[in-house]
Amino acid sequence: MIRVLMTQNIAPKPPEPEAETERGWRWLLHILPWLFALLVGGMLFAAVRGLLGEVSYAQVAAAIAATPRTDVALALLATAASYLALMGYDYTGLRYAGARVPRAVVGMASFCAYALGNTIGLGVLTGGAVRYRIYTAAGVEAGAVARAIGFITAGFGIGITVVGAVALIWAAPIVSTVMPLAAIPIRVLALLVLVLAVAFIAMCVRRREVQLFGRWPLRLPSAGLASQQILISAIDILFAGLALWVLLPEAPIGFGGFLAFYAIGIALGVISHVPGGLGVFEAVILLAYGGRVPVEAVAGALVLYRVIYFVVPLLLAMLVLGLHELRAALGGSLARAATRTSPLLLAAMTLIVGLMLLISGVIPASDQAIALLSMAVPLPLVESAHFLGSVIGLALLFAARGLLRRLDAAWWMTLLLAGFSFLLAIPKGLALTEMLVLGVLIVALIATRKEFSRSASLFAQAFTGGWLVTLALSVAAMAWLLFFVYRDVPYTDDLWWQFAFDAHAPRSLRATLAVSLLALVLVLWQWLRPASGKVHPPTPEELARAAAIVHAQSRADAGLALMADKHFLFSASGRAFIMYGKNGRTWVSLYDPVGPLEEWPELIWDFVELAAEHGGRAAFYQVQPEQLSLYLDAGLQALKLGEYASVPLHSFSLKGSQRAPMRQAISKGEREGMSFEVIGAAAVAPLLPQLQAISEQWLAQHRAQEKSFSLGAFNADYLCRFPMALVRCQQRIVAFASLLDAPNGGEAAVDLMRYGRDAPRGAMDYLVVQLILHHQALGYTRFGLGMAPLSGLKQHPLSSRWHRFGNLLFRHGEQFYNFRGLRAFKEKFEPSWEPRYLCTPGGVQPFIALADIAALSSGGLRGVIGR
Repeated sequence: MIRVLMTQNIAPKPPEPEAETERGWRWLLHILPWLFALLVGGMLFAAVRGLLGEVSYAQVAAAIAATPRTDVALALLATAASYLALMGYDYTGLRYAGARVPRAVVGMASFCAYALGNTIGLGVLTGGAVRYRIYTAAGVEAGAVARAIGFITAGFGIGITVVGAVALIWAAPIVSTVMPLAAIPIRVLALLVLVLAVAFIAMCVRRREVQLFGRWPLRLPSAGLASQQILISAIDILFAGLALWVLLPEAPIGFGGFLAFYAIGIALGVISHVPGGLGVFEAVILLAYGGRVPVEAVAGALVLYRVIYFVVPLLLAMLVLGLHELRAALGGSLARAATRTSPLLLAAMTLIVGLMLLISGVIPASDQAIALLSMAVPLPLVESAHFLGSVIGLALLFAARGLLRRLDAAWWMTLLLAGFSFLLAIPKGLALTEMLVLGVLIVALIATRKEFSRSASLFAQAFTGGWLVTLALSVAAMAWLLFFVYRDVPYTDDLWWQFAFDAHAPRSLRATLAVSLLALVLVLWQWLRPASGKVHPPTPEELARAAAIVHAQSRADAGLALMADKHFLFSASGRAFIMYGKNGRTWVSLYDPVGPLEEWPELIWDFVELAAEHGGRAAFYQVQPEQLSLYLDAGLQALKLGEYASVPLHSFSLKGSQRAPMRQAISKGEREGMSFEVIGAAAVAPLLPQLQAISEQWLAQHRAQEKSFSLGAFNADYLCRFPMALVRCQQRIVAFASLLDAPNGGEAAVDLMRYGRDAPRGAMDYLVVQLILHHQALGYTRFGLGMAPLSGLKQHPLSSRWHRFGNLLFRHGEQFYNFRGLRAFKEKFEPSWEPRYLCTPGGVQPFIALADIAALSSGGLRGVIGR
């Protein structure tokens, strides 16, 4: 029925009103968090605007300088205790996922993940990426890492909610003074939250699994594990709050009231989607303390807290990473796992340093520093250092993107700019703290040099919308800070041309203008530059280049590149290529890159960037397990697709009881008059009419249409490139199989295999056994039988959802595809089974990619539906 409808010229049916309504609801649910974040942020900033209007930069700077060193030391100790407690999240998360990891790996992964996630924000993505790299390198299955990350995220959310509820019960009268609720309703709501938490733990005692929204099964932790997670959250939040509490001036709200506001600020910061909750968290604390203590003292404490709790751990993480890089050179497995996180951490560190330089570009140097500079440094050098420092800050934001992609040019650019800024810090204003941070960045760059080996152009990288928004917000923050610091300066035309040691406002104004103009040029260049890598059919010259590479390497399946239905992306040296197709927004590479292994990393990154430049997603289909780390380093995740069958020819024999069915296939075929032969590529063309008739009979018998992309198709030019195996019965061809071979690696594989209506029963068994014996006699090492989709996926309570779904489809999805029958047919020849993977971005994108791959292989959606 479906196939008949698809073959008729029928106008598409208009969408049902219910479907339109459902899409509308989904769109609304997608934008609601952002609308809520804008609303909350707007209300908070409007509420604190009056408070900030009474504060000057000089007052905030004086409050920071007046902070006792003992308070700073206590804040550092509380920060250390908080990060130590944070490691408990990873410990319980891994226990929930059923994974065992050495404590040293857990501690290092947790510290680096939180140092990065707390500073940059989006902890599930940034911190999750660090955990994914380290834990998978430590031998944990990707699905188990994903479950651990989900448990950690949920545990933090539940924990901060419980701690906040307890604090609200304790300090409801104080909290009610800044909230539109009285103390009693606040306590009632807090008690309700605690009741729900207790109910959740009770449910964990009685049940092992629940259904989310009646669809998705969620495995619950044990009651003990859930209680541990809440306790860990309480310890973490108590110490994290204490790190700020000791810096704040004494106030009548008490520690309980402060902790309630702290929990509210953290929660609103997460909801706001602002990196690190910057601004939102500060607004909550300022509202809590406004009118009770001097606002400048609170603002100074918040600035110090950001440095102590966020920046200092990031610096320490960079130093830890540098030490592990040195250990990696000696072969330590933990060190090698640690080095996988260096691009993420260095990109974050470079981003922070760039922001620091932008901020310092509008902050005046101290009077003592100016007095010293005026005696020993020429004024033009001071002006130039200040101006160039701000421009370098913007350039580092640009370089951070390249570091994330492991670009060699970005590494050199960051090292040179950081070194130049280090030298400029003295004439800029004796910025010793700035020199310290830049020194840590330089040391970390040198220690991680080997991690940045990609030779792609720095200017060819595409900036995402989020990155451009970050750039715009950074420049906007610089401009806001300029007017905040110099609010009392009269802005006249003469201000632009004032040059003096104490002319701080003119210097900052010129730097801000230069940074704004350069940022605008960068954005316009990104938007207006022509797109690269246009998709086009392969030219004869490209096919010839690909053929030369295919014949020089050791993989038989690479021969599918010569079907002329795929596009090519060649490496810079021209010694390797990726063959790919495009459907919708999915750019699909078939198999791993073809060519020398040393060319693979650059090609993989080039392909990922090519897809990103065109607003698409990159997918690598049927990749082998040996080089999965290359795809993980490119930010992709791996899902097992099934297993590839290949017969090891050096040990193959027809002897023994287990091989009796193969011997019977040979003897039965000979009794029925079948014969086997392999003809060379040059002899294929004269037989094409007979072979095409057999192919059409096979397609009609199976009610199928010609496939493409990942499967061989009956294409005359393609078939004439390779040898052909023939089965004759009474001198008439009844079956055939085109062959792919790679003599350099001793590997051969069957490609297009079809039989006619009059082929005797068992002809395909006869053909495959003869092919195995034929290639064994020629000295090949193995013979490939192709992949069995969804086979080998584990069915276990701790297996990932993908494995459980795939296993269910493999066992009960015969109406869609002959999964078990295909596996059983190949199993008869006792092959070795090797896993094959799909590497794509995470979330729902693997499922979208699979649908697009099915459409590519079947010639479009019609082919998918019509088989």
